[in-house]
Amino acid sequence: MNKDGRVQTQSKNLVVHVSLLFFVLLAIGPIFVMVINSFKTMEGIFTGPLKLPSSETLTLDGFKRAITQGNFLRNYANSTIVTLGATLLTVICSCLAAYGITEYTTKLSKMIAGLFTIGIMLPVSLGTIVIIKMMVWLNILNTHISLILVYVGIFVPLGVILMVTNFRTVSNDLKEAARIDGANEFKTFLIVVPLVMPGVAAVAAITMLPVWNDLWFPLVLTAGPKTQTLTLGIQQFVGTYNNDWQALIASLVLGAIPLILLFTLFSKQFIKGLSDGYGK
Repeated sequence: MNKDGRVQTQSKNLVVHVSLLFFVLLAIGPIFVMVINSFKTMEGIFTGPLKLPSSETLTLDGFKRAITQGNFLRNYANSTIVTLGATLLTVICSCLAAYGITEYTTKLSKMIAGLFTIGIMLPVSLGTIVIIKMMVWLNILNTHISLILVYVGIFVPLGVILMVTNFRTVSNDLKEAARIDGANEFKTFLIVVPLVMPGVAAVAAITMLPVWNDLWFPLVLTAGPKTQTLTLGIQQFVGTYNNDWQALIASLVLGAIPLILLFTLFSKQFIKGLSDGYGK
C-alpha cells in the first residue's frame, strides 16, 4: 500500500474512532450526570448539575430517604421476584418452543413460527382492559403472578425467533448421535442447550431490562403497596406541587445497579446471541 493509501486509511479509522467515542460519551453522559447529582444537596443539583459534589454540596440524604421513606427494600424485592420469574419462564418457554419448531419442520411448525412472528408486532398494551378482566377472573390481580404471566406473553415471541436461529446453528450430527445412544427428545434438548447459551443470554437480557424498568403493567396490575415494583414506588417522589429530586435520583441510581452489573458480566454472551439470532 502506498503512502497516500495509508494516510487515507488512517483518516477513515480516525473518523470511525472519533464517531464511536462521541456516541459512547452521548450514552454515558446522562448516567454520569445522574450519579454525581445523587450525592448532592438540592441546591447543588440546581446550581451546578454538571459539577462534581463539593464539600458544601456532598450529602447522602437522598439515598437515606429513598431507602427509608420509599419502601425501597420491599419494592426492590418485588421487582427482583417479578424480573427473575418472568425471565426464567421466558427463557424456558422460548427454548422449548424454538427447539420444537426447529426439529419438526412441518406445515404446523411453520404456521406456529409465523404466529410467534406476528406476536412480536402486536402492541400488548392495547389489550390492557382485557388483561385486567382476565386477571380478575383468575383471581390473581395485584399479585406477582399476574405480572410474570403478562411479561412472559410479551417476550416469548421474540425469544422464540431468536432461539430458532440459534438452534439452527447446532449440527444435526450431534443430535442424531445422542438419539442413537438412546437419548429421548428431552435429553437431546438438554444436550443441545449448552451450545446455544449465547442465545439464552440474549433472550434473558432482552427480557430482564424492559421488565425491570416497566411502569405501565405494574401500575395497572400491582398498584398495591405490598406488591408494587421499584419503578412504581419511585413515582411517590414526584408530586404535583413538590418533587424530592434527591430521593428520586438516588432511587434511579440504586435501581440501575443490578442491570449494569448483569450486563457487564454477560455482555459478550448477549452480543453474540443477538448477532447469531439476527444474522442468520
